[in-house]
Amino acid sequence: MRKQSEALLLVPLLPIFLAGLFPMLILALLGFAGLGLLGILFICAGLSDALDAHNDFNQHIIVEGHARRAEHAIHAADLHSAIRSATGMRMAGAALIVASLCGLFYSG
Repeated sequence: MRKQSEALLLVPLLPIFLAGLFPMLILALLGFAGLGLLGILFICAGLSDALDAHNDFNQHIIVEGHARRAEHAIHAADLHSAIRSATGMRMAGAALIVASLCGLFYSG
């Protein structure tokens, strides 16, 4: 029996590596400014998620009209969950921006 190479196990991971290579290279070249850009992207993604959650909630309220209390509670819980997730993303973005500014000012 012939033994197969372990390198063949890495072939399916090659597209993931190639897709992640460019952003990591850009972050390495930009340094702290790239970290700030990543923070801005996190904040934008958090805002987008929050707006989508509000849009979905309003869509359910308008389309379904007067829903039962249980259905309204389910949609409200989904809205609150999405807003908590979006708030976490916005806080992470703000932390990245603060870290970027500290790095730019203190590393000179």
